[in-house]
Amino acid sequence: MEDVSERESDLPSSIIEKLTRIASESKETISLSIGEPDFAMPRALVKELKKIIRQNKKNKLNQYTSGQGIPALREAIAKKLKEENKVKVNADEVLVTSGSQQALFAGFLATLDPGEEVILSNPGYLGYIPAIELVSGVPSYVPLKEEDDFALNPDLIKKAVTKKSRVILLNSPSNPTGTVLKKNILEEIADIAVDKDLYIFSDEAYEKLVYDGSKHVSPASLNGMKDYVLTFQTFSKSYALCGFRLGYAAGPKKIIDAMQTSTHYMSLCAPHVSQLLGLKALSLPKKYVETMRKEYERRRNFLVPRLNELGLHTPMPKGAFYAFSNITPTKMKSLQFCNKLLKEAHVAVVPGTEFGSAGDGYIRLSYATDYKQIVRAMNRLESFLKKR
Repeated sequence: MEDVSERESDLPSSIIEKLTRIASESKETISLSIGEPDFAMPRALVKELKKIIRQNKKNKLNQYTSGQGIPALREAIAKKLKEENKVKVNADEVLVTSGSQQALFAGFLATLDPGEEVILSNPGYLGYIPAIELVSGVPSYVPLKEEDDFALNPDLIKKAVTKKSRVILLNSPSNPTGTVLKKNILEEIADIAVDKDLYIFSDEAYEKLVYDGSKHVSPASLNGMKDYVLTFQTFSKSYALCGFRLGYAAGPKKIIDAMQTSTHYMSLCAPHVSQLLGLKALSLPKKYVETMRKEYERRRNFLVPRLNELGLHTPMPKGAFYAFSNITPTKMKSLQFCNKLLKEAHVAVVPGTEFGSAGDGYIRLSYATDYKQIVRAMNRLESFLKKR
């Protein structure tokens, strides 16, 4: 008898997980691979966490919350979405989850029957495809082109639509390319969703990390899109709370209710202490997030020009904290390049193939890393390239 299900056996093994392990085990390795803030959580949240724990009896931290999330947090999220994203939802149209990845998985469970399709970009975030396939959905790829700054082409989305299409999945600002989709492109995609009666899943994990005057636009804020869009956001990137596993989804109540049913059988509810901390995070002055954003921008403004100087063409990302670099001048495949760079120069980056077949010939570098470490890594990269 087989010990592991075929579904589980077919899941891809993560190169990022391997790189993270190697980087953590080697003091010599500089990691530009991990996609999480290198900042400590804001002091105001550290102070709040201590207060929450001190008031353990009052807060009942050891007890489950409502599966949908504590009412005060859902009210605060609804207010935040209205004021910051121009997305009008009520608290009962918000679901709090253990990270936005869980919310996305629940969203696929709620909207896809076996064999139905999700239209998504290639390259794109590595967590999407396994989640789609775990619910017996089918990913349908739209290729991104470097000459278009890796922006989605609505015409290609339209061509990808079939009778089995159910969801258009968007990620802006994007992982791995750092692309921020402009409002006119989002409007064209919205028209397709309405015309073909499709849902839009909008993953907005990096919503607050935009540069050069770029504007993040939530598709749910566009006219007439309230019933078509599920918005997914997280506390991980904006507030450096990755380990607290707190995210949320907002959208049509019938879908949110179905998602809550699914999440009940996954985790019952998001961690109670994380929800109380998230409530405080939403009340923080903007300076806390802005401090991180400005530092990411400073790092980006060094890293990207340096990569281009070294002959690795890298479009200037408008959001998130990743650079997506073309390594074709080295005549190496992505995985080969990354393995050699790690072995010879002790610098960890992620092969573009982790994000889809269209990512071959590229590497992703995270600048959620200390500035001095980035400088050192680029010096090592320069020496590595000179030996080729």
